[in-house]
Amino acid sequence: MSGDREVAATRRVVTGHNANGRSVVLSDGPAPNAWASPDVPGLTAVVPWQTAAGPVSNEPSDDPAPADREIGFPEAGGTVLRVATFPPDSVYSDEAIAKLFATIGSETAQAAADAQARHFWFHRTDSLDYAVVLDGEIWLLTDEDERRLGPGDVVIQRGTSHAWSNRSGSICRMAFVLIGADPLSGVVQ
Repeated sequence: MSGDREVAATRRVVTGHNANGRSVVLSDGPAPNAWASPDVPGLTAVVPWQTAAGPVSNEPSDDPAPADREIGFPEAGGTVLRVATFPPDSVYSDEAIAKLFATIGSETAQAAADAQARHFWFHRTDSLDYAVVLDGEIWLLTDEDERRLGPGDVVIQRGTSHAWSNRSGSICRMAFVLIGADPLSGVVQ
């Protein structure tokens, strides 16, 4: 874990096969790849699993999301499963906002400079994201719209400029499946 803040454990149960080809539980415990923002209290992310681009194998292999690996956004065809906790917008300092995208390892994130005035979280990635609200509430902002989301709501985020705004007084916890996509043609980056 990087940062000096605590991350709530996400239990990860990984299945596989034994030498006889029978299904077994290979591991059961906290997902080791966890990150907490050193600048924003309550902003955390856990990556239980990821896959590289290309054919996906279920053969035994090294853990693709160990504690010491920085995991950003997937390359085209790759996937990342991420569980994120968003604190209320009010806890973000100006300094933390300035460093936000650099500190979360979002090398491929495209900051939407003209939308920054609307919300500090505005960004765009070359991915198709399935986002599920687990606990709390959050607002999805796009260039033209916004929607309030609560537990059980699902967003299919298709490479658009967007932001997550927590206007409540409590944290919001979300699960994301990020699928790396080819860059959109004709979209201003």
